[in-house]
Amino acid sequence: MKLKQISFREQIKLIAAIILGAFLTALSLNFFLIPANVYASGFAGAAQLISNLLSDYTPIQISTGILLLLFNIPVAILGWMKVGKSFTLYSFITVLLTTFFLEILPVQPHTADILLYSVFGGVIGAVGIGITLKMGASTGGLDIVAMVLSRMNDRPVGTYFFIINAIIIITAGAIYGWDKALYTLVSLYASTRVIDAIHTRHQKLTAMIVTKKTSELKEAIHSRMVRGITVVPARGAFSNDQNEMMIIVITRYELYDLEHIIKEVDPYAFTNIVQTTEVFGFFRKE
Repeated sequence: MKLKQISFREQIKLIAAIILGAFLTALSLNFFLIPANVYASGFAGAAQLISNLLSDYTPIQISTGILLLLFNIPVAILGWMKVGKSFTLYSFITVLLTTFFLEILPVQPHTADILLYSVFGGVIGAVGIGITLKMGASTGGLDIVAMVLSRMNDRPVGTYFFIINAIIIITAGAIYGWDKALYTLVSLYASTRVIDAIHTRHQKLTAMIVTKKTSELKEAIHSRMVRGITVVPARGAFSNDQNEMMIIVITRYELYDLEHIIKEVDPYAFTNIVQTTEVFGFFRKE
C-alpha cells in the first residue's frame, strides 16, 4: 500500500498553525518580554541578549528578529542534513515568519509590572511553540540543535535546553541585574508548563496501536519512518474481537507523522501514546 501525500486540507492546517505560532512568538517578545527586559528561552533569548549587548556597548544596532534569522541559517543547514528535509523546511519557514512579525510589530513601551509581563510573555510564546510542535514543525534554533546532539549522545533534549538557557540567565543576571534573571526564570517556568499541556516534551514516546489493518499500517509506517515495530495478539475483553497491537518507540518529532499515518490507514485504530523514560537495545538515532 502506498500512503497518500498529505492532503490539501492538512497542508492548509499546517501552514495556518505555523503562521499562528510565529505570530504568537513575535507577539510575546515585542509586547511582553522585550519591553520588560525579560528573556525568552533558546535562540530567541540569545538573540534578545546579543541585540541588547550590541545596542548598549557598541554602535551596532541589530534587531532581535534579524539576529534570530541569522542564528538559524547554519542550524537549518545542519537540520537539513541530520534531522529531515520536511521538518527542517517547515521549521525554517516558522523562523522566517517570526522574523517578519518581529520586524512589523512595534515594541511596546516599558512596563512597571515586570512579573505580569514575564508570565504573559512566557504563556503566549509557549502557546505559539506548542501549536507549531503539535503540527509537526518547530520554531527552529535550539530545537534542531538539541535534536541532533541528542541523537549523537542519546541524552534528553532537555539537557541542551538547560545549558543554553542557563548561559542566557547567568549572562543577563551578571550584566543587567539578577532581578531580570529571576523574572526570566518565571517566564521559562510558565512557558514550560504550557508547552507540556499542548505537546509532549519527552524525547521518546511509545505508541501502542490496536488495529485490524496491521499489514497496511506496517507498510505505511515504514514508508515514512525508519522504526522497528513489535506486533502482539490482542483480543477485546467485551467484544472478543481478534486484533493485533503494534508497539513502536518514536521521538516526539515523529508523533505528527504517526498520527497522520494512522488516520489515513485505519481511523478506527485505538492508539495509546505514553512517555518512554529510557530505551535499552537498538534504537535508531539517525
